[in-house]
Amino acid sequence: MARMDSYVEYTLELLEPLGLVQARSMFGGWGLYHAGRMFGLIIQERLYLKTDDITRPAFESAGGEPFIYDPGTGRKPVAMSYWTPPSDASDDAHALLPWARRAVDAALRVAQKKPARKKSTATKKPAPVKAKKPAAKKTARPSRRA
Repeated sequence: MARMDSYVEYTLELLEPLGLVQARSMFGGWGLYHAGRMFGLIIQERLYLKTDDITRPAFESAGGEPFIYDPGTGRKPVAMSYWTPPSDASDDAHALLPWARRAVDAALRVAQKKPARKKSTATKKPAPVKAKKPAAKKTARPSRRA
């Protein structure tokens, strides 16, 4: 497991009023989880919080910036649904708390919209087996004894 850097540890301290928050190393950054749902990420010592159609306008009007993923290989960069909180919330736990709550709520709404996962193929009924034709019965041959 990757060792947390000081920025990740500091961010976790800021998020303590939210409740138990866990950081998991992922793709060169850190995913932030609350109650088993990812609600934020830290990339290059920058915090991004989950948004949806309901919360994104608040992040935009507060001056937040989206996380933009560059897939490379000549493809266009992709704006993700994670935005920075306002700059005044970056080092104040009380100012960050309402933004973090919005992110947790957005993560919950997004999870509720996703369709249920399909059942595993292991639970499918096996295909019916074709019945084999019965073997031809051997008839008794008369013996050739004289």
